[in-house]
Amino acid sequence: MFKKLAKYVKEYKKATILTPVFVVLEVVMEVIIPLLMARIIDVGIQNGDVHYILEMGVLLIIAAILSLTFGMLSGRYAAKASAGYAKNLRKAMFYKIQDYAFENIDKFSTSSLITRMTTDVTNVQMAFQMIIRILVRGPIMMIFALLMVLSISTQISIIFFVAIPVLGVILFFIATKAHPNFEKVFKKYDKLNNVVQENVSAIRVVKSYVREDFEEAKFKEINDDVYKSFKKAEKIVAFNSPAMQTTIYTCILLISWIGSQLIVGGTMQTGQLSSIITYAWQILASLMMLSMVFVMVIMAQSSAERILEVIEEKPSIQNKENPVTEVKNGAISFKNVSFVYSDEKDVNKFALRDINLDIKEGETIGIIGGTGSSKSTLVSLIPRLYDVSKGSVTVGGVDVRDYDMHALRDAVAMVLQKNVLFSGTIAENLRWGKKNADLEELEEACKLAQADGFIKEFPSKYDTVLDQGGTNVSGGQKQRICIARAILKKPKILILDDSTSAVDTKTDAFIRKAFREKIPNTTKIIIAQRISSIEDADKIIVLDQGKINGIGTSEELLKTNAIYREVYESQMKGGSEDGAE
Repeated sequence: MFKKLAKYVKEYKKATILTPVFVVLEVVMEVIIPLLMARIIDVGIQNGDVHYILEMGVLLIIAAILSLTFGMLSGRYAAKASAGYAKNLRKAMFYKIQDYAFENIDKFSTSSLITRMTTDVTNVQMAFQMIIRILVRGPIMMIFALLMVLSISTQISIIFFVAIPVLGVILFFIATKAHPNFEKVFKKYDKLNNVVQENVSAIRVVKSYVREDFEEAKFKEINDDVYKSFKKAEKIVAFNSPAMQTTIYTCILLISWIGSQLIVGGTMQTGQLSSIITYAWQILASLMMLSMVFVMVIMAQSSAERILEVIEEKPSIQNKENPVTEVKNGAISFKNVSFVYSDEKDVNKFALRDINLDIKEGETIGIIGGTGSSKSTLVSLIPRLYDVSKGSVTVGGVDVRDYDMHALRDAVAMVLQKNVLFSGTIAENLRWGKKNADLEELEEACKLAQADGFIKEFPSKYDTVLDQGGTNVSGGQKQRICIARAILKKPKILILDDSTSAVDTKTDAFIRKAFREKIPNTTKIIIAQRISSIEDADKIIVLDQGKINGIGTSEELLKTNAIYREVYESQMKGGSEDGAE
């Protein structure tokens, strides 16, 4: 796992390599300092040699300055390497998500992807910084300090050779118990983020229904759940600190006791005992650092696994070798098409079953059906947002699976059921359809979508800034901007998925008239709940429970199709739509 993630260090390899180099140099200087202090005490002060004391003092200052300098450099490069590494991980995840098919996105919730790109990446970043700095510093410091203690007193060094394995066993126990709990914590973080995201995005609905208390209770429940899970994991990790403290102070007591006996016996000098105590603190501090890294790596391991899941997820829809790069026309054909969202190919769970349908280039097709009849699913198969489970869908006489996805989706413009506008100006949002479109092209598209009129009423016109999600324009205005954005692509196929539901019937009629007159060669598919929006279509498809229940013009369906006739009569009471609205 760590090997797979290591390749994302990329351009920060130099900083990653320099960090441990400077750490080693810092450690060397820190190990030399107690040795120089021992010399000052045992030689300089013992013999009253002022010149020797000054000479060693100068070396001591130089060693301290070098240690500080190397420490600062290692810290600087560690921060640069870890921040860059985190940047590359986020970039890799974000770019991978852009390649996902809808099926892959369905697998990971939005809140989970956000958690993985923020909290999980931060955990891995902190662990990476500790690994390249502290994980190098700890063992090197421990080895050098142990060698120095061993050179001074073999008896005292035995204390450390006993203490280190004991701590190793304790850390192993903590790791095996804590890791599963941290895995559960991060999954609950996903749920917490989901609750927050849902609440913030739907805050107007929450307030209009006065459901703040309900939302607060829901948040409290998941927040307390995260707290309890984290508390359980941290309780296990908390054993690390008392274990370390007990070991450190036990070692210091044993060193002082054995060292004092050696000094009395004349086999050790005061300065040597002083340096051993300093080395003892360095060894035990190194162990403390390693335990901190250990804890952080335990947490980061769960995060790293979750990051890899996103990076290694294979898009369920990919280009074939040598794909077709040109869509000749907007003719569409469904041949024995069935589709299921899950991997379970149980015919009873198919969203679409046995769809056979031919649409000529330039035709206007209306689709109507009850909620859950899979109208949106049907049109999602055309630009290959999902792949069929059985049968085939062709556009321009070519199976959509044989097209280059960019070419296919560039030829198909969809205005989805849930309209999405981005923060920025109206012009910037429109240019999603054509990034280099000039003002004249924007105005032409907006006139077709009946949006030009209200846009020019704004003081800044096309430079009017939209809030995130387009919350500062009405639902109908938002829909018309989205339709104009789709038209700007000049697509061969235009799909409107219930995209005029917030538009009044008069404006809706103007939009349909503009489509007939201005883009006659574009195949238009209109999903609607309102009969008037599709009544003049060349063909109307009635869907019921994922099957085609009827096909024909409005007049034909009124005679032959009970579902269409029932909807028509409920909406068109006495030739009026008041009953539907």
